[in-house]
Amino acid sequence: LCCCEYVDRRGRRNHLAACCCDCEELDDGCDRWLTCKSLPPGALERIADTVADRLRVPWFSGAVKINISLVPPLVLLPVFLHVASLHFLLGLIILTSLPVVVLWYYYLTHRRKERTLFFLSLGLFSLGYMYYVFLREVVPRGHVEYSQVVALTCGLILMLAALSRAKKDPGYLPIPTGSEKPSHQGLPNKSVRGSSSGLHGISGAGSSRAVNGEAKGYCRVSAEQPEGVKKDWCTKCQLVRPARAGHCRLCGRCVRRLDHHCVWINSCVGEQNHQAFILALSFFMLTSVYGITLTLHTICRGQSPFVALLYCPGAYSDYSSALSFTCVWYCAIVTAGMGYILLIQLLNISYNVTEREARLALRDNTGHRLLGGLVIDTGQYNRGFLCNWGHFLSLGSSPPQRSAEDIV
Repeated sequence: LCCCEYVDRRGRRNHLAACCCDCEELDDGCDRWLTCKSLPPGALERIADTVADRLRVPWFSGAVKINISLVPPLVLLPVFLHVASLHFLLGLIILTSLPVVVLWYYYLTHRRKERTLFFLSLGLFSLGYMYYVFLREVVPRGHVEYSQVVALTCGLILMLAALSRAKKDPGYLPIPTGSEKPSHQGLPNKSVRGSSSGLHGISGAGSSRAVNGEAKGYCRVSAEQPEGVKKDWCTKCQLVRPARAGHCRLCGRCVRRLDHHCVWINSCVGEQNHQAFILALSFFMLTSVYGITLTLHTICRGQSPFVALLYCPGAYSDYSSALSFTCVWYCAIVTAGMGYILLIQLLNISYNVTEREARLALRDNTGHRLLGGLVIDTGQYNRGFLCNWGHFLSLGSSPPQRSAEDIV
C-alpha cells in the first residue's frame, strides 16, 4: 500500500482521494432527507461507521485510521475556552454547559456498552492545553518563580507516569483454551443461582472442590476470602472466578478484585492497577490545585485563591487575563469532580469495599449506608481501618498461588 491507500472494513483496497465516492449509506440518507422521508432503522449507525472507516491520515505503510472520538476534544475545547474568555456571561454559559454535555455523552456510551477514547483524549488534552496556557500567559508576567514551574512540571510528569501504570493490565483472569475450559455441568451437590448479569454462583462444599479441580487454577481463593464465600461461574468467559472478581461488560473480560470500569483511563480498575489509579488521582489533585493557586496569585494580586476564584475584578481587563481566569475555572470544575471520585475511593478503601460490591449491595439491599451515603459497608471484608489499608497497599504484590497439580 502507498501512504494514501488502505483496506476498508469490507476488505477492499481504497484510496483517500475517493473518501466521498461510492457511499451508498450517505447517498440514501441525503435522498431521503431531500424527499422528506424518514431514515430506516440503523441508517445513522451505518453512516457513522462509514465515516469512521474513511477518516484516515496518510502513513508510510498505508493510511492510518483515526478514532473519531479523539477529534472533538482537540477541536472543541480550545474553541469553547477562547469564546468563554470574550465575556463573563459567555464564560458562565459555556462552563456550565460543558459538564452537562460530558455527562450526557457518558450516559449515552454507558447505555450502549461502548468503549470510547473521548474521555481519555479530553483528559490528556486538557492537561496539555492548561499547561500550555500556564507557560504562555501566566509565566511571562514574572510573578511565578522558576522553582515553582519545575515543581508543577514534576507533578505533571509523576501524574502521567502513574496514569501510564494504571493503563496496564488491571488483573485480567486468563481465558482458558479449548482444552482447559472448565465445565460446570454434572458437578455433584451443586445449586446454580442465576443473576441479571448472566453470572451464576456455585455453592456447596463438594461442588466448590470439584470446580477447583476443573478450573485449573482460575478459581483459587485469595488470602482475603472469608470462609464460606461463594465463587462465581462466568458464562461469558467460561471460567470460575475467585472471590471479588467480576466481569466487565465493556472490556469483555473478568478482572480480579474488580472495582469499576473507568472511562477516564478507558480501562478497568482492578487488583493490579488500583494503587496506580489512586496515585494518579492524588498527583492530579495536588498538581491541579497548585497550578490554580499560582495562576490566581498572578492575575488576582493580593487576594486569597478562594476569594479570587469567586471575585477577581481585573480578570477581564485584557484577553490574556480572561483566558487564564477561564482556564482556572475549567480546572476548578474538573478538579472538583476528580476530588469527589478520589474521596469515594479513599472511603471505600477504608471500609475494604469496591465500587462493584457497593453497587451490588445497594441492588440487593444488603449494605449499610455510612457517612451520609458516601460509602456502602457490606461488612464482608471489613477488618478495620489499618488492616483494610494494609490489604490495599499489598494488592498485586504477589501473584495468585497455584497448586502443584496446576503446574503439572
